[in-house]
Amino acid sequence: MFGFAPYFLSTVNIMQIFAHCDPVGQVITVLLMIFSVIAWSVMIGKNGELKNFRRINHNFERRLREERRLLSLSEPFHNMRSIPYADLLAEAIDAYWRAAAIGQEKGEDSLSARLEHAENAIARALAGQVLRYEKNMIWLATMVTIAPFMGLLGTVWGVMEAFSSVSLQATASIQTLAPGVSAALLTTISGLIVAIPSVVGYNIMLNKTKTLTTEIENYASTLADRIELEMQK
Repeated sequence: MFGFAPYFLSTVNIMQIFAHCDPVGQVITVLLMIFSVIAWSVMIGKNGELKNFRRINHNFERRLREERRLLSLSEPFHNMRSIPYADLLAEAIDAYWRAAAIGQEKGEDSLSARLEHAENAIARALAGQVLRYEKNMIWLATMVTIAPFMGLLGTVWGVMEAFSSVSLQATASIQTLAPGVSAALLTTISGLIVAIPSVVGYNIMLNKTKTLTTEIENYASTLADRIELEMQK
């Protein structure tokens, strides 16, 4: 098993096969390698970002449980907008007191209006944070979709070129056909190298995003309940 890789590398010279590719095949192969770097960068960066979001959210939620009143929290709680949970809280409190101020000016202040404005603010902030969770996911989805087709395009083009060049020769043999076909199949391999890790990474990131989305939705519901209960005291 461990001797297979050296044997494979000794019998398959990737650079030599790449040299046999026509310009179209070489361009497609290079593009796919660039896509591979981008895909891995997105996966590694997104995984770290989602882990950090979950950590700071849970830390903030634990800290918030220690507070008995939300509507009169100190200023530091309003300046943590980089934390998704804190952003929802700040938007809700700001909307609550803004509605209270407007209602008092018009002489139409009511607790139901304050609560409605707070809940609307929570809903808007929630939608914004979900978009924040899903940021850059489109890149992985694009890699998963386009990489196999680019590899297939390169293969079909390369095979067509190989058969065209062989048809111009007096005799055709496997020795004359093999280099062109091998070069054509290199693009398929390149496409799979991009697509396989990308689809695995996309599914993992999508699952983590769904988990964080469910958690922040539950937090938003709890936050609205706490504000409503606090208003009734």
